[in-house]
Amino acid sequence: MARRLSVIGVPSGAGACGVGQEQTPAAMRGAGLIELLDGEGFEVSDLGDSPIVPWRPDRIRPHAQNLEDVVDVVRSTASRVADALRDREPTVLVLGGDCTVGIGTIAGAQSAVGDVALAYFDLHSDLNTPASARDGALDWMALAHMLAIEGSEPTLTAAAGQAPLLDASQVVLFAHSQSDATRFERSAIERLGLARVALEDVRSDPQATARRTLEHLASRSDRYVIHLDVDVVDFTDAPLSEHPSRNTGLKLDDMLTALRILASAPGPVAITLAELNPHNAAADDGLLGRFATSFADAIGPASP
Repeated sequence: MARRLSVIGVPSGAGACGVGQEQTPAAMRGAGLIELLDGEGFEVSDLGDSPIVPWRPDRIRPHAQNLEDVVDVVRSTASRVADALRDREPTVLVLGGDCTVGIGTIAGAQSAVGDVALAYFDLHSDLNTPASARDGALDWMALAHMLAIEGSEPTLTAAAGQAPLLDASQVVLFAHSQSDATRFERSAIERLGLARVALEDVRSDPQATARRTLEHLASRSDRYVIHLDVDVVDFTDAPLSEHPSRNTGLKLDDMLTALRILASAPGPVAITLAELNPHNAAADDGLLGRFATSFADAIGPASP
């Protein structure tokens, strides 16, 4: 029997630092993702896109830009993910959008199935807060708001219905780069005792580190969510992301190898694809099509 997969598009870049991410769901569909997922053995239900929410400069809340829009997107995403899981379990694929979309994914998953663990597959930990960082882009503050770290925006931490949304013990930072973390983030990781799999370790052995991470997730919950921020991929190797982190991160093939392992267990109830910017990907002819094909293969039910 084919494994059921619901696909939800959340074309929001409200929490980002520029335009482009709101075009990701349409771009991935245009690259044939839905048909590719069907070909991988999923029984796919495409639930369509939420309203488009582009990034705009926010001069009223410069340290928490577009906060109201981000809160609305989180609530909408949580509701859509929860409904999809209740109706069609087992798995929802959420096509973001910036990383704040992941808050809604987690909230919806927990509402539908109870406590979940989280593999935060990201070069960054996103543990900054409006009080700790002057940038003001909420996409690199997403996990801080899931954990309700001091200095977070109360309306965003409460947007999903409970605060904190997760306990630190439920989270694994996967392929995290210590050198790309702010001082505040490094302190938070230590203070919270967050499990962390270093970028260098994943780079040296993607399969083994992913298998160990699965074991860790299973020790926390039999259900888990994968949050994939494509800035974990070296921008020079594949310019997919919003943040052009050149000559760091993983090769695209290594990221996909690790993702294939993480998605292969029976536990994932949701996968969020975040921080992909089709404008940047267009610089490499055919990249989006190649990525759609390899991504569908990596999360496919036939993956080892």
